[in-house]
Amino acid sequence: MVRSRAETSTETGSVKRSPFQIPHDERSCTPHAKKTVMSAPTQQFKSIALVGNHHDPRVSESMVILAAHLHSRQRRVLLVSDTEVDFGSLPVVHHAEQTLGSAVELIVAVGGDGTMLHAARLAAPYGVPVLGVNRGRLGFLADITPADIRERLDEILDGRYVKDTRAMLEARLIRPGETDRTCQALNDVVLQKWQTGRMLDFETWIDDRYVNSHGGDGLVIATATGSTAYALSCGGPILYPELDAFVLAPICPHTLSDRPIVVRSSSTIEVRLVERGDASAQVISDGVSLGELAVGDRLVVSSAATTATLLHPRDHDYYRILRSKLRWGRGDRILPGSSFE
Repeated sequence: MVRSRAETSTETGSVKRSPFQIPHDERSCTPHAKKTVMSAPTQQFKSIALVGNHHDPRVSESMVILAAHLHSRQRRVLLVSDTEVDFGSLPVVHHAEQTLGSAVELIVAVGGDGTMLHAARLAAPYGVPVLGVNRGRLGFLADITPADIRERLDEILDGRYVKDTRAMLEARLIRPGETDRTCQALNDVVLQKWQTGRMLDFETWIDDRYVNSHGGDGLVIATATGSTAYALSCGGPILYPELDAFVLAPICPHTLSDRPIVVRSSSTIEVRLVERGDASAQVISDGVSLGELAVGDRLVVSSAATTATLLHPRDHDYYRILRSKLRWGRGDRILPGSSFE
């Protein structure tokens, strides 16, 4: 989800206009998207971290290629301390994972969207951008292909990229008498049944107003970024990343009328379990467990104060990604042997 303004560095002269002409930037009452097209500075990103699953040979291969190319461009390359990849004689620096974002100006995530989510958690507290190289299966977030890795990386290093700011969720697990547990998510916060084969009964509240009582396997609370992830498989809508909105998508609801809803991103969402003998649920934030939600606990989800910054090539096209990943437009009218992006 993106909430800022698109800017292109241009130089303009003075322009005369009618006193009745509305300036372009004043015509819309809605915020501009948080996409910034950058102009080329002298040198960007002197220290760059590579993050990926080093047990995957495809990822390791790409990391070596990236390290070699970055070294040829006089960049300092950092890795998570437990990365086990043979870089030969290439100079690389190992660093503690939790503070990696404080030591670099850019994190390159090599893998799928799971790797991108992990890299975003490392980068967001320090305001460091993340660039994705797709070596995963689907990849809505990591949009650079291995075949274009050097060319695209050069574009980024030369300052030719789109800067894309995405909203994040903050989840708080509140239990009486204990310290709150918190975490942040770029994609989604999920409530799911745990250690039971029976469905969950829970209530949702939005901005202190009662919404619904649910029966089912759980609930997905997703950002616009996460609307193409778990929430999509629950029948939720695809939200354009620039929308300031969250999706609440029930997981396998017992009642067919229990449908996904979209709420504004300034909303505070609260989930409570309904008391029953075997009620047991778990809270997951971007695939990482936050803990158990028991009767009497409260799960409170709201917009996080921090955001994640993604970098894309200048020709980045969200609709092209949707067509490619979801196989849109590949119906009977596409003739065999014809090209499709």
